[in-house]
Parts: sequence; structure tokens; C-alpha cells
Amino acid sequence: MNSEAQPQITAQLTPNPNTIRFAVDREFFKQGSCNFPDRGKAYDSPLACVLFEIPSVEGVMLGPDFVSVTKSQNADWQALLPPVIERLKAFLSSGEPAIADSLIPSAEEHKQDTVAGDAQHDIEMKIREILDQEIRPAVARDGGDIVFYGFQDGVVQLHLQGACSSCPSSIMTLKLGIENRLKQSIPEVREVLQV
Repeated sequence: MNSEAQPQITAQLTPNPNTIRFAVDREFFKQGSCNFPDRGKAYDSPLACVLFEIPSVEGVMLGPDFVSVTKSQNADWQALLPPVIERLKAFLSSGEPAIADSLIPSAEEHKQDTVAGDAQHDIEMKIREILDQEIRPAVARDGGDIVFYGFQDGVVQLHLQGACSSCPSSIMTLKLGIENRLKQSIPEVREVLQV
């Protein structure tokens, strides 16, 4: 195999000291993310299964062109980086799909059943637009993702994934970043909660 075909992988620190984002030169899917918070949930992702074989790997999240790996609290990244990068390179070189087709995120994922044109629907569309265009890309650069679960009685419900799920600064991101941004543009938003 020539050197041009070798996968390019770049390890990037995240705000979460237990998670590293690995940017890859391959696209797993077009949008969204697939989160595997533990080994038992990874059965439909050959890539996540391979990474969970490494002792001390506690979580794997796949983004369109990155993999976030979360280690156990007491593990050392210096010892963990070489096997993670080695397995990522081997997997990417194999050409095997990273996830089952049924898991590939779609634009319709997690949408609520609201009627177009009603006030609730309009607010949710504004929330989704800000999340998708501004917030999710920034969070993905840090190895995480945010999933919108709903809006009710002024409260936006979000789920943090990947590097964000166990990050010491996730509450600050949620309250000072996301909540303030949504309140700035959408007066109906009173609070943002993690679910």
C-alpha cells in the first residue's frame, strides 16, 4: 500500500481531559453523530467494537469525520494513544463500514411530532436552526455533539454526547453558552436542561 492510501489521523485535545478527538480523512456519514457510551451499546459499530477492545476505553462517539474516545479516569493517554491510533488506522485501511446502515444519522432524527405553522413548531424550528448552524459545529470541534430532545414550557431539553457528556465544563457550556445564545434569539426560552 502506498503512503497516499494510509489514513491520516490527528489527535486533538478536548476540554474534557478524559476524551480525545481523532480527526480522520474519511467520512463515516454526512451529518450527526453516533454515540456509544459503553461496550454493550457498540454491537452495530464495528469501529466502536474494535476500540472497546482496548482496556480503559469507556466511550466512543463517531462524528461525520472524527472519532472521540473517552478513557477511564485512572488511565494514561500516553499509554492509550498508540493502540487507539494503531487500531483506527487498521480499521480505516480495511474499508469496512464504521457503523451499520441502520445507525447512520438522518436529518429527521429526534424530531418531535408538531404541526407545521403552530407556535410550538416555529419555536422548535428556530431552536434547531441555531443548534445545527452555530452550536453543534462548535461542539463537534471539541469532540462532542448535542441532540435536541424537545421544548416544553420554556425549557429546551438537550442531550450532550461524546467529549461533552462527562466534561467538567459541560454545565458551563450548557448554561453560559447554549442557554444564553438561545435566550438571545428566542424570548420563549427560559432554560436549557441536559436530559
